[in-house]
Amino acid sequence: MSNDEKDDLLFRALAHRARRRMVDALKTGAKTTGMLCELFPELDRCTVMQHLKVLDEAGLLIIERRGRERWNQLDALPIHAIHERWIGPYAAYAASMLGKLKHASERKELVSQSS
Repeated sequence: MSNDEKDDLLFRALAHRARRRMVDALKTGAKTTGMLCELFPELDRCTVMQHLKVLDEAGLLIIERRGRERWNQLDALPIHAIHERWIGPYAAYAASMLGKLKHASERKELVSQSS
């Protein structure tokens, strides 16, 4: 699978608010599927399982079975990869542009004060 295909799966997984909320819930530690069902009472168990499947396919879950329980743990590495590829460089670009704007504004202010 290409990097672009992996990114597509990740963005698709994070596109739904319920899945983003599940990722947020898993940031604090592993949870069983039952625990996640309790955290999202507006969703039935089948829907929670479908959302977990999408998160798993995107590489965002580490799943461990302990007896009858399925423990879901967040694997944040795919999110980190997106940050490295997209967010970090764009944040640096935005900071650079804001710095240039600030310097231009300060120069303009100095010129208008000296007039």
